[in-house]
Amino acid sequence: MLVQDRAVPKSPKSQIRPPLPTINHHRFSESKSLDFSTWVSENLYKVIIVLLLVTTIAALFVLRSSSDVTGLLQSQSQEHSPSRILLPVIKWNSITPITDKLSIYREFRSEKWIVVSVDKYPSDSLRKLVKIKGWQVLAIGNSRTPKDWSLKGAVYMSLDMQANLGFRILDFLPYDSYVRKTCGYLFAIQHGAKKIFDADDREEVIGDDLGKHFDVDLVGEGARQEPILQYSHEYPNKTVVNPYVHFGQRSVWPRGLPLENVGEIVHEEFYTEVFGGKQFIQQGISNGLPDVDSVFYFTRKSGLEPFDIRFDERAPKVALPQGMMVPMNSFNTIYQSSAFWALMLPVTVSTMASDVLRGYWGQRLLWEIGGFVVVYPPTVHRYDNIDAYPFSEEKDLHVNVGRLIKFLVSWRSNKHRLFEKILELSHAMAEEGFWTEKDVKFTAAWLQDLLAVGYQQPRLMSLELDRPRATIGHGDRKEFVPRKLPSVHLGVEETGTVSYEIGNLIRWRKNFGNVVLIMFCSGPVERTALEWRLLYGRIFKTVVILSEKKNEDLAVQAGQLEQVYRHLPTIFERYSSADGFLFLQDDTILNYWNLHQADKKKLWITDKVSKSWTTVSTNGNSDWYLKQAEMVKKVVSTMPAHFQVNYKEAVTSDQNLIVCNSEIFYIPQPFSVDFVDLVNLVGKLDMHYKVAIPMFFLSMDSPQNFDSVLSTMIYKRKPASTNSSTLYSAQAPAVHPWSVSSEQEFIKLIRVMAEGDPLLMELF
Repeated sequence: MLVQDRAVPKSPKSQIRPPLPTINHHRFSESKSLDFSTWVSENLYKVIIVLLLVTTIAALFVLRSSSDVTGLLQSQSQEHSPSRILLPVIKWNSITPITDKLSIYREFRSEKWIVVSVDKYPSDSLRKLVKIKGWQVLAIGNSRTPKDWSLKGAVYMSLDMQANLGFRILDFLPYDSYVRKTCGYLFAIQHGAKKIFDADDREEVIGDDLGKHFDVDLVGEGARQEPILQYSHEYPNKTVVNPYVHFGQRSVWPRGLPLENVGEIVHEEFYTEVFGGKQFIQQGISNGLPDVDSVFYFTRKSGLEPFDIRFDERAPKVALPQGMMVPMNSFNTIYQSSAFWALMLPVTVSTMASDVLRGYWGQRLLWEIGGFVVVYPPTVHRYDNIDAYPFSEEKDLHVNVGRLIKFLVSWRSNKHRLFEKILELSHAMAEEGFWTEKDVKFTAAWLQDLLAVGYQQPRLMSLELDRPRATIGHGDRKEFVPRKLPSVHLGVEETGTVSYEIGNLIRWRKNFGNVVLIMFCSGPVERTALEWRLLYGRIFKTVVILSEKKNEDLAVQAGQLEQVYRHLPTIFERYSSADGFLFLQDDTILNYWNLHQADKKKLWITDKVSKSWTTVSTNGNSDWYLKQAEMVKKVVSTMPAHFQVNYKEAVTSDQNLIVCNSEIFYIPQPFSVDFVDLVNLVGKLDMHYKVAIPMFFLSMDSPQNFDSVLSTMIYKRKPASTNSSTLYSAQAPAVHPWSVSSEQEFIKLIRVMAEGDPLLMELF
C-alpha cells in the first residue's frame, strides 16, 4: 500500500526486481480477494486483540467516571447533610456526688460569690471588689496567670487546684481562656452559693454595694416586692431590644445585638408591668466602657481617648417578657440559684461570642421555669483600657446571632425535666451550626457536675409563648420616656433630635393634659404670671394662678396662702372633668419629665421629705402649735369613721402634730370630694395650711398608699443669698427653693431646665 510504503522503509532486498510476468503487465502488485469471510479468517487474531484493547480502555474509563461521580455525590452529601450528632445519654439518677476533699477551702461556705477570671496581677478594681461587704470573690486562673498570683480576701483557684476538683467539665475547658470561669461557678455552688455575680477585674461597683442596685434578695424581708416595668409583648415580631435606649443612650448598642437592629433607636410607645420575684438573671448596665462590640468601638471614636459613656441612673429597671431577648455579658450580671444552670460558657465559639451565646441560650430556657431577665440602671463603672477589639473574634457573632434569636424563639421541647430540655436545646444548636458537638458533650458534663455538687434543677412552668397573648388594656399601659443623654463620645453626628424632643412634649402633654396645675405666687405676678403659664401651660390642662392680690388682666385670682386650701374646692368644681389637681408654690420648680412613673390615681405629697414633713410634739412648744393641735383634735372628733380611722392609724399620739410645708401636692379627682368634705369640717377655724393639708391627706388615705414620686425631690432651707444653679438638678422631680421674681431670673431658670426639656430654649 502506498501509505504503508511511506511509513515503512524498504529493505535492501526489495531493490532486486523479480522477473516480470509475461501475462498482464501492471504498475502495482496483484490485488487480493475482497471476500469478507476470507479477510476475517486471515486476520482473526488481529481483530481479537483490537477488541480486547478497546474493551479494556472503555472499562477503565467507565470505572474512573463512576469513581468521580461517587466522590462528587459523597462530597455534596457531606456538604448539605452533616454527619449526625449524637445526643448524649445520661443516667440522671445514678450520678455520683462530688465533694471538695482536697482544696484548703473544703470547709468554707458562702451564699454570695463574685466570680472573676484573672490573667494579670490584681488590679485596683479587683482590690475594691474584694472589699464589698457580704460577698466572697473567687478568682479563676488560666495559663497566662502569674504563678505567684495572690490577693488577700480572695479565693484563688490556679490551674493545678482546678485539676484536683474532679469536675467532668475540666476535660473540655481551654487552658488560656476566661471560659474557665465555668469551673469557678461549680466551685461556688459546691461551697454554698445562692447568688453569683459574674464580673471581671476592670470594673468598680458604684457605691461599693451590689444590693443598692440589684435585687439580690428575691424572698424574705429584704426583698423588693414592687412591680417592675416590662417591655410590651404587643408586637410578637419584636424579639430583641437594645436596652441602652431605655437608659438614655440611643446611639450606643451592646455587643451581641444583631447589626440589623442597631438602627432601632425609637423608645417604647408604652410598657407593661410584671411582679418581681422571678428575675433570676439580672443584667446590669456599665458606665464608662459599656459592653459594646468592635464595630461600635472602632467607628465611634474621634481619637485615642478612652470611652466614658454615661447612662441614666434614675431610669427604672426593665424586664423582658417571654418571646423577647436582650444581649447579656459575663462581667456585670447576677444569677440567682434558680438560674445557675445558665452559667455555662460554651467552649467551641470565640471568646467574644461565648457569653453572648450563653445569654441567649439561657434566656430561652429561663422561660421554661417562668423566670425572666431584668436590666438594671448603671451598677458598675468599667474603665476603657483602649485595648484592641478584634473583629475576627466577633465575626461568627455578627453572622449568626440574628438567626440564633429566631431559632430560639421558635424552638419547642416535649421533655418533662429542665435538664433534659437544656441538653436537647444544646444538641439542636449544634445541629444548626451555632456551636459544635463538643459543646453538646460539654453541656452533658456540666449538667452532671451540677447534680454532683448538690444542685437541684428547678421545676418546669407552662410556657406562655404557646398561649394566646393577653390583651393590653389602657390601664395596663405604663409610659416612660427615656432621657436623651449627651453622646459627646461619638465621632458621628446624631440626627433626629428635634423630632425626638417634640415627641417627648407630645407624650408629656398626653400624660398631664387633663391635670390642672394650681400655682400660688407670693411674688409680683405682673412679671411672672405669663411666664409660668408659658412654661407649664404646654404640659397641663390649664394653669390656675392664685396670689394675695387679684389681677383680672392676667386672670390671677385672689387667695391667702395661710388658708389656701379654702380656695381649692371652687377650682375643683370648675374643672370637674379633670383627672386631678397639682398644687405648686412658686418657690418650687417642677421637673414634669420625671413624673411619668407617678400614679395619677394616688395622692402625692412630701411625706418622705423630712425637711418638709415633720412631726412636732406639742409638749413644751409655742402657743401656736398648741392652738393648731387643739383645732386638729376638734376636727378629727367630728370626722366620719373612715376619715377618723385613717388619721388615727397614722398619728397614734394626741401629743403629736403633723406639719408639712406643702409646697407641692397632688389630689386625684376621686379624692377631690373627700378633700372638699374635710375643708367643710374645718369650717371657720383658723387652721394654718401647713397643718390642714397633712391632716387632710392622712385622713383621705393611708401614707403607705401615697405615691412616693416626690420622695427624691431636692429640698433645702431658703438660702440667704440668691439662687445658685448648682442647686438645680434635672434628675429630681422637683427642686426647692428656687424663686423667680423677674424676667431675667425666669430666663436663667429656663436655661437650666432645658437640660431635661431642650425645647424650652425655643421659647426665647
